[in-house]
Amino acid sequence: MASLSVPPTLPRASPAVVGAARGRRAAVRVRTAATALGGGGGMERHLGDGPCNPVKENPVMSNIGKSTNILWHNCPIGQADRQKLLGQKGCVVWITGLSGSGKSTLACALSRELHYRGHLTYVLDGDNLRHGLNRDLSFKSEDRAENIRRVGEVAKLFADAGIICIASLISPYRRDRDSCRALLPDSKFIEVFMDLPLQICEARDPKGLYKLACTGKIKGFTGIDDPYEPPVNGEIVIKMKDGECPSPKAMAKQVLCYLEENGYLQA
Repeated sequence: MASLSVPPTLPRASPAVVGAARGRRAAVRVRTAATALGGGGGMERHLGDGPCNPVKENPVMSNIGKSTNILWHNCPIGQADRQKLLGQKGCVVWITGLSGSGKSTLACALSRELHYRGHLTYVLDGDNLRHGLNRDLSFKSEDRAENIRRVGEVAKLFADAGIICIASLISPYRRDRDSCRALLPDSKFIEVFMDLPLQICEARDPKGLYKLACTGKIKGFTGIDDPYEPPVNGEIVIKMKDGECPSPKAMAKQVLCYLEENGYLQA
């Protein structure tokens, strides 16, 4: 019986050759993963081919107020994407006026009407915010300014999220309201002035504050011993008609019509 011939043993590759091959395979895998992630060549790292020093852009750091060395991070999903998802445009409806003028009443009525129509809203009520976010602030002039600044920044975030934010605050000082308007470009700040006479607000006095202010038990009360500066060029003015105050539904309809006519209720 003929014996089987045994094939000669192939020479084993040197460790250096094996290492180089593994390095090339690893580099291919990293490039493939980088391409899938959308990183392109900037994500490549050639393993086994020596050190790699990719060129990176220096981040632009900022110092704002008491915050130092902070960096703004952009996300791929922006306001336009969120607005398209919600079918509306994010904005801030800022309702201002004396205590008792109907700001909270309008805010709730407007939110309800928009909700029934399928629109996402959120109400920032002045008193509610002082239960939490602004609980450390008084009613002194400087604290009132900080109160409005904080609410303006929060309202800006809601608008950026594509939400119709309804802010209801006395906000007596024009400069503070104008500062909030400046936070929202492209006419996304809609100022609603509750232009009702002081006598009507005093007669309503839902919280009994006018009575306390008139007897000196409350100091710095807007309309009594602290000024209210009405808007000069507000978008909407709510007034009495034929000596009667408009109903909550009528006030909400007035604001709703403005939103519709100016394209806020569509993406």
